[in-house]
Amino acid sequence: MSVIYHDEIEIEDFDFDEVTETYHYPCPCGDRFEITKEELSMGEEVATCPSCSLVIKVIYNKEDFFEEEAPAMKIVKEKKKITN
Repeated sequence: MSVIYHDEIEIEDFDFDEVTETYHYPCPCGDRFEITKEELSMGEEVATCPSCSLVIKVIYNKEDFFEEEAPAMKIVKEKKKITN
């Protein structure tokens, strides 16, 4: 399924709400596109408008939002490297 984007917007152009950890960008319908910091950390790149069907592609460096692995997961991966 292909997505037709209304526009492609850089993350720097979004407003960030620190309380909800959500990025917002004005939508032509009068509401705002939104995408959460958590969604960005999972690789999501589509911001949706809750009031209409428009979507935009968020342009951002995924590495800036990638969450560090839990220390226990790093240990498991290191053990696998040693045994392989």
